[in-house]
Amino acid sequence: MKHTVNSQSSDLAGLYTLSLRMVIGWTYFSAFWRRLILENKLIPDEQGYIGEKFNHFLPNALGIKPIIEYLVTHPDALQQSMMIFTIIEAIVGLFIILGLFTRLMSIGIFSLALGILLGSGWLGTTCLDEWQIGVLGVAGGFVLFLTGSGPYSLDYYFMKNNKSFTQKRWFQWLGSGNFPVTQPKVLVLTGSLILFGLTLFTNQYFHGGVWGTLHNKSVKPKLEISNISHNNSDLKFEVYRTEGADVYGSFLIGIHILDKNGMILKEFDQQKLSELSKENIQNHYVAKVKPGKHSLVIPLGAKADVTLNIDDILQKSEIHALKLTDISGIEWIESIK
Repeated sequence: MKHTVNSQSSDLAGLYTLSLRMVIGWTYFSAFWRRLILENKLIPDEQGYIGEKFNHFLPNALGIKPIIEYLVTHPDALQQSMMIFTIIEAIVGLFIILGLFTRLMSIGIFSLALGILLGSGWLGTTCLDEWQIGVLGVAGGFVLFLTGSGPYSLDYYFMKNNKSFTQKRWFQWLGSGNFPVTQPKVLVLTGSLILFGLTLFTNQYFHGGVWGTLHNKSVKPKLEISNISHNNSDLKFEVYRTEGADVYGSFLIGIHILDKNGMILKEFDQQKLSELSKENIQNHYVAKVKPGKHSLVIPLGAKADVTLNIDDILQKSEIHALKLTDISGIEWIESIK
C-alpha cells in the first residue's frame, strides 16, 4: 500500500508540472528551431550569427568570462561550440517535452539556464530579461528533477509497460517515478534556499536589485578607451564597448584629438569615420568594429585597435586627449599619457 501511495504521489507531481515541462522544453528546443530551421544562424560573418550574440555576453559575465573570451578569440572553436550547444538545447528541450529521461534532461535545463544567468544575466533593456530567464530556468530545472514526468510522458509509458530498464535504480535518478531520497524535505529546502540565495546574489550583482542604487547596463552604450599611443604619422588606441543594448550598436559620429586646453587639433567627423579603411581597424573578437553607412559602428562586446592618420598635426607634442562622440550625444574623453 505504501508503494502505491508513493507511486500515485509521484504521478501527480509529474502531472502537475506538465505545463512547466512543455513550456520550458520549448524555450530550449526553439533555440535550435530558430537557428537551423527557420534561419541558419550558425554561419560566421553573416548577419545574426549566434557567435556574435555570444560575444555580447563578454563584458560583464560572472565567473565564466575567461571561457567566453577564449571562444570569441578562437572563431573555429566558437563555431563548433555554438553547434554543439545548439544540438544540446534541441535534445534537452525535445526530451523534456516528451518526458523522456526527465530527471537527466532537467539537469541539462538547470545547466543551460545557469550558463544563461552567469553569461547574460546583466542584459535586458526594460525588464532584466536575461536575468529572469536564467533564474526561472534554474528553478524550473530543479523542480523537474524533483518531480520527474507524470502520465503524459514516455517515461510513464515505459514504466507502465514494465520495461526492464525502468526497474533499475539509475532510472529513478535519471528518468521518473518515485524520487529515490529518504528525506526529500531536506533536499527541497536546501536546494530552494541555495537557489533563492543565487537569485538574490545575481540580482544584486548585475542590477543592484536588492539594496543600493538600481542600475541597468543595457540602457546606454559605454566605451572604454585605452592604450593610446602616437608617432609622427599615426595615432593608435584601443576601444572596447562594455555596456548598452545588445541589439543596437554604438554609432560613433566623431573622434576629436584635443590639446591640453580642450581645443581640437584634428577632427574625424561621421563621414570620415564611415570611410575609414578596414585596414585601420584590428578587431580582437568576432563582434567587429566596422565602418557603417553614416558612422563607425561598435557592437556590444566588440574590441578593436583603431589607427588614425595625424600627419597634418604639426605639433605632435600638443596632443593631450582623445574624445569619442556617440550619435546619442554621449562623449568619452581619455587623456594621453
